[in-house]
Amino acid sequence: MSGELGPPQAGPSRAGHDSPNAERNRIGVPGGVIRRAGATRRRSWIQKVLEQITDSPRQWVTPSEVVPVAVLAVQRYLLEDEPRDVEPKPPLYCYDVTISDGVYQEKCYLDPSLNSLVYKNILKVGIEMKISRVSCIYNEKRLGQGILCIDSVHCGETLEAISLETPFRNRAHREVPERPLRGGKSHYLALWNNEDPYGDIWLTNKQPEEHNFNNTRIISLSHLEMTWSNRRNFPALLVRILHKSKLRYYGKPDRKMIEPYQTFLEVADSSGTVSVIMWNALCPEWYKSLRVGLVLLLQDYSVKKSYPFRMQPLPVDPHIKLISTMEICLNLRDPPTNIIIIPERQVKPEWRLPKLYHRFITRSELDDMPGNRICDVIGILVFVGRVQRSKKKESREDFWSYRWIHIADGTSEQPFIVELFSTSQPEIFENIYPMTYFICTQLKVVRNDTQVPKLLYLTTTNESRVFITGHRGQPYTNNTKVKNFIQWIKTKTDSGEVKNTVIGGYYPYPPVPETFSKYSSSVKVESLLTAISEVRKEIEDLQYREQKRIAIQGIITVIKYVPHRIPTESASASETPRNANRPSTSQAAKRESQNQERNGKHYPDDGPLASQGIHTASGSLSPTKKKRIVQGPSDKPVTVPQPETSAESKGNKPTTSSNVQRRGSTGIGVQGKARKTISDRWESLLWREKKFGLIDHLRYSSVHPESIPRKFIFEHRNFLTQQYNSQPAKYIPPEGRPPKLDDFKSARSLGHFEITILGLNHEIAIDVAFLPMYSPEDIRTSQIDTLLTCMNYSCVFPQEGPSTDKVRGPRALAGDIIKAATELDRVHIVCILDICSLGNNKAEVYLQKIYRPDNPS
Repeated sequence: MSGELGPPQAGPSRAGHDSPNAERNRIGVPGGVIRRAGATRRRSWIQKVLEQITDSPRQWVTPSEVVPVAVLAVQRYLLEDEPRDVEPKPPLYCYDVTISDGVYQEKCYLDPSLNSLVYKNILKVGIEMKISRVSCIYNEKRLGQGILCIDSVHCGETLEAISLETPFRNRAHREVPERPLRGGKSHYLALWNNEDPYGDIWLTNKQPEEHNFNNTRIISLSHLEMTWSNRRNFPALLVRILHKSKLRYYGKPDRKMIEPYQTFLEVADSSGTVSVIMWNALCPEWYKSLRVGLVLLLQDYSVKKSYPFRMQPLPVDPHIKLISTMEICLNLRDPPTNIIIIPERQVKPEWRLPKLYHRFITRSELDDMPGNRICDVIGILVFVGRVQRSKKKESREDFWSYRWIHIADGTSEQPFIVELFSTSQPEIFENIYPMTYFICTQLKVVRNDTQVPKLLYLTTTNESRVFITGHRGQPYTNNTKVKNFIQWIKTKTDSGEVKNTVIGGYYPYPPVPETFSKYSSSVKVESLLTAISEVRKEIEDLQYREQKRIAIQGIITVIKYVPHRIPTESASASETPRNANRPSTSQAAKRESQNQERNGKHYPDDGPLASQGIHTASGSLSPTKKKRIVQGPSDKPVTVPQPETSAESKGNKPTTSSNVQRRGSTGIGVQGKARKTISDRWESLLWREKKFGLIDHLRYSSVHPESIPRKFIFEHRNFLTQQYNSQPAKYIPPEGRPPKLDDFKSARSLGHFEITILGLNHEIAIDVAFLPMYSPEDIRTSQIDTLLTCMNYSCVFPQEGPSTDKVRGPRALAGDIIKAATELDRVHIVCILDICSLGNNKAEVYLQKIYRPDNPS
């Protein structure tokens, strides 16, 4: 087992012993060199840099020639405290970066001062990178054990394709299992969380085996509970796995544990159910092979008093006794546990092992279920959101990975809304997409009927498991509700109800409570309000795919509607203008760019905006007439022509009222019928007075392509799944020539609003995006009387269907909002914002809700 091996080492390759020309291998070069007969004529840049370090009196060099290299892997691990460290440091994750110069591959250590490049997903696999300074770190306990350290880099663009055929220069870097370059840890961690098993130390080859029970003494769990404190040796346990938890990694720099993992199994026999804890090196050996329902024979285990603060999952069968006074411990040593998987065909009825029971519910039943109830669901995925991350603790580097999904089961027009955290099943979590049969167990109901809108969704627990393939033969296939779903889905296979599905994009959930007092009681932060001067730091401190909700005070001074141009269904790809997103060259736009530069920041995504159409890649994805919950922003920031703006740039003064400036009025036809003139932009007089005297103007109103939910196209499932997953740790070659994300049609996007919020002190402003979202409640109430009402309910009306008094187009809604904006002129409000980091120096800020301090509702 890997946990018993010594510390990993980074070289040398023994090339000097294997080659007849050992003198040519430069023993002084760290790690040695792999020489091959008929080697390529091109000289390796990596080799030249290593020779330059060897010849230098210093331990670092600036390469004489900076050549772009390709990044093939970025791998994370926990570095133990060095012997010279007096005080324990907080968890410090280090990164090994594998590069290729086209001749050799080399695994390098990334200097911790550059870790932020990984945090922000700037340094990632598949890019071109230039290394301008390198150093060498030696293992003083081994001869020639040198590690190349990257001290200074410039990260470039993503490469179209990278060859994986180049060999490693150092043979030690290609050993299996992979070992980190530094420290005593035997393995790498997943790149973005600690719950997922990652790397080749995680075995999957444990198989059931026949066992002769003639000489095996077995004790029941209830008998063990009564006698364990008086025993030294414990007879074997014969149990069935009822639940399996996700992994817990508890590694710290000052702990000298090779594989610090822990997982819980809830097991049962005919007399009761008890928790089994699997520790450390047993986890990589057994975790991926154990599944719910297996029968285990456990020998040479230990027993201890149970941890008082852990809540065991309740057994589905109420007749099974819950044993909470003791825990069974499985370890590689002290004593070394013996685990045997018993094949199901050898299980005898007289053992009376409990069967697996499930708590399947339908979507129609969920409406009547109380909060915190545990349930299982089955359905088809109709929406799969992008992977997001949330920090476990503010001062730590540890994150949860999660995504939002919608599951339909045919019993209700509403889907299950599920907050799906990583369940230590990355092979499923990273490969789910719409139109897939999906089962998730041990979900908890989250509801709040006193909130407006009502809160109702499901979230995963520590014992949740997900299944997407291999349903045949599973115990749940005989469940009545599972059979009903399978029967329903057979009738819907060819319907638009199943095919019209959505993937990815920004998903604003859960909704914000309707009053500020309810919001205040629902958040767990040290400071309820964030000063607008602190917003930039809050955003810059975000790591890749991290999303956070904050509250600021301010005054709304500008609202601009940014429509989404919907191409006709008959429009082909060639008919979609490819140059439609070229920026305007108006003088007003130039002045806006100058204002950005004067504020000390230049934002490439905040320049002049133009309309752009999106074409569909599949004719089968025509908009459905059935109402949908999922809506999203436009594919890129766009604006409509504004004649008055152009006139203003020529020196003409715009038309104003006493306190409002309206621009961009156009006659808009909805569903082919004429509508009254509406305005696309509102700007207050306060803004005109203050905008040129600001000390900072934060511009985060751009909506990037990856934040747009897309129509799912099954033929491109691999590409779309990769786009909305987290960045992988190792380079994955593309399949052929991949499409672009902009080529996929937005999921019924109706545009968005760009809103400028001025701080209360009139010194700092921030531009944010507001994404109207459609929900059935808004159709019924049709209340768009004020800007507050619109933003509180995030409501917008669907495009498809006939035009009626109750269902109006997005431009009509825009006119209502612009008109209502006058009510908030110079009014102090509290804004609830979602701040999101997309990595690679891209961030977005979305307005979720506004409150008036003098009117909490």
